[in-house]
Amino acid sequence: MSNHELLHQTGTRIIELDIEGMTCASCVARVERKLGKLDGVEASVNLPLESARLRVPDSVTDQQIVDTVNATGYKARIRETSPRPPEPHTHGEHGEHGEHGEHGEHGGHPHEDHMSHGPAASTLRPRLIVAAILTVPVFAISMVPAFQFPHWGWVAGLLALPVVTWAAWPFHRAAAVNARHLASTMDTLVSIGVLAAYLYSAWQLFANPLLTEHPGMESPGGMGGALYFEVAAVVTTFLLLGRFLEANAKAKAGDALKALLNLGAKDATVLRDGVEHKIPAGQLVAGDVFVVRPGEKIATDGLVTDGSSAVDASLVTGESVPVEVGPGSQVTGATINTSGRLLVRATRVGSETTLAQMGRLVSEAQTGKAPIARLADRISAVFVPVVLGIAVVTFVLWLALGGDLNASFTAAVAVLVIACPCALGLATPVGLLTGTGRGAQLGILIKGPQVLEDTRTVDAILLDKTGTVTSGKLAVRHTLALNGHSPADVLSLAGAVEAASEHPIAHAIAAAAKSALPDAGSLPGVKDFLSAPGGGVRGTVALNGTGPGQTVVAGRTTWLEENGIFPGDEQRRALATEEASGSTAIWVAVDGKPAGIVTLGDTVKPGSAAAIAKLKELGIRPLLLTGDNAAVAAQVATAVGIAPEDVFAGVLPQGKVDAVRKLQSQGSTVAMAGDGVNDAAALAQADLGIAMGSGTDVAIEASDLTVMGSDLGQLVQAIELSRKTLGTIKTNLFWAFFYNAIGIPVAALGLLNPMIAGAAMAASSVLVVANSLRLRSFAK
Repeated sequence: MSNHELLHQTGTRIIELDIEGMTCASCVARVERKLGKLDGVEASVNLPLESARLRVPDSVTDQQIVDTVNATGYKARIRETSPRPPEPHTHGEHGEHGEHGEHGEHGGHPHEDHMSHGPAASTLRPRLIVAAILTVPVFAISMVPAFQFPHWGWVAGLLALPVVTWAAWPFHRAAAVNARHLASTMDTLVSIGVLAAYLYSAWQLFANPLLTEHPGMESPGGMGGALYFEVAAVVTTFLLLGRFLEANAKAKAGDALKALLNLGAKDATVLRDGVEHKIPAGQLVAGDVFVVRPGEKIATDGLVTDGSSAVDASLVTGESVPVEVGPGSQVTGATINTSGRLLVRATRVGSETTLAQMGRLVSEAQTGKAPIARLADRISAVFVPVVLGIAVVTFVLWLALGGDLNASFTAAVAVLVIACPCALGLATPVGLLTGTGRGAQLGILIKGPQVLEDTRTVDAILLDKTGTVTSGKLAVRHTLALNGHSPADVLSLAGAVEAASEHPIAHAIAAAAKSALPDAGSLPGVKDFLSAPGGGVRGTVALNGTGPGQTVVAGRTTWLEENGIFPGDEQRRALATEEASGSTAIWVAVDGKPAGIVTLGDTVKPGSAAAIAKLKELGIRPLLLTGDNAAVAAQVATAVGIAPEDVFAGVLPQGKVDAVRKLQSQGSTVAMAGDGVNDAAALAQADLGIAMGSGTDVAIEASDLTVMGSDLGQLVQAIELSRKTLGTIKTNLFWAFFYNAIGIPVAALGLLNPMIAGAAMAASSVLVVANSLRLRSFAK
């Protein structure tokens, strides 16, 4: 069944599992393979998080899922089951994108509980300490003749015994569980290698009790290499150290998501019958009105009903500048009220909040699997059995060709130890975990691993003008005075009469007039106000606050003519010149004569030009897409550095889809960035849909990558982070493959001591995780 069919089929649900006992890529491959044999089930298993995300048809029960995993040798627990509606879109060839299911009451998130699962450092620490304490003397007396004494071999064997049994128990237990199911994993190699080294040495010692009777000798004939107690102890210690460091590093990799999920307010002060009551934030319901005092977190998404303030949304959006809010403003839960007291009516609570949705998106991205990781899965599925075969062949060939039992044994054990595919299993998920977590901290949500691949290949990006490149809000650019009036008087008169109107143009003129007043004064009052929809306004204004006032008419040419005012030809040409530049021009007439022209335009967002220049540096061709006329589009394009031939003007919503398809037909891999409902179809059609988070839910749902802020610079940052995350994963996989490709032949040739092999194997896993953790320092 294709991804498209899966995403749109009915009668399916999403199940999330916690899975205990997985240790390497082979475990992941086995679980996915077994679950995949259930009809209609698709599973993605994550090693660092010890979790799985499944799409399950209704014909398969939850218990069947759990039983299948348990029968494979691991322990599964259902974390969450969520019915799902059909997805709104897919990219066909693109694999799965993030689904948005419910994750528990009050917006809780399963990952928050799950972070404590897995091989926690606290459980490994005592085993590592005991192993290290006992291994040091074993290594010293085995390798340094000066420390040896009569019958030192028996002492070394006794000291090594707790190391290869109790300390190495996690390896042996996992190997035994898998063996019962006729399977093998990384732990199988470790367990066999450690036990083989110890038991072979013990057999040698019991067969010849006088083997270490004399210091500096392992046999009466002086033949060295008969005892390998130090190999068994050192390999165990190194591998435990590697596991311990991995556990610490993986915990750090998940810190970003934990921090995101903990952002929400714990309490809320709700107003009921005019009385304030403090309740847990999770108990809020839609429609509740709650109080937010200065310095407090906003408890949930809502609408401001009273008060004004500045809200610091940096924790959610990544933008550092506080946003001014007042009655009618939308606010987001977990943001911080910095100044005034606000009354907020809850509109979204629990799992519907922006914060909960962010958590789901990040979680789903982290449990996904990039196409590049599939190669690792296929290899790991057969890797361990092949390595066991290579070890046996190595032992037989060395014995047949050289007749040296000790050399044959050493080479075989080295092959087993060096081949453990830990790094292979960690390469992709730890990189993805860290990259997506860092993105969440920066207000960037990457919906899935496929997005990383898409950002690498994108070579053209369509930018919706309004709300993406520009603010989408009109602002006064300049005022032209006529018939002896001053620009300041024209703006003040226009602002006074427009202040009584609700039109966006009126708001912009009134705001500009008010900001031009000295000492934060107020605009003159207006009498006899009249508004004509789509035409303009009229009223009487006393500019100095005294006298009968002046009749002010502001609006389009037709509105002035309806009021008996007829601008002259030269004045009309001045208006036409302003409009030809892509601006909106409004007449202002005083006492029956044109007094001036106020010119307004959409404002380019600060940083848009710099962001577009950076896109070009990344090898991405920026194109402007807008429903506005060509003059407006050309003006904005020039301001931000987009070439005239890369402008699509006068485009309707369907035309935006056609623009994406046109570029795709020319061989381009196309990204689309937008924030409105009319952008959703184009976002879905694009190879990479990028929603600006200041926009609508439908735009965010239709996209692959979401920027929670409104700054175009964050879009560039999102692409850079995605590419860097993909680069880190590829680097991890290269070294994991390279390490095994080089290490196994070297070990088989007898050129690698098993102790060094153990240290190298542990180091490879730690290095892969450490390389991934570098993403935590990705800067703004």
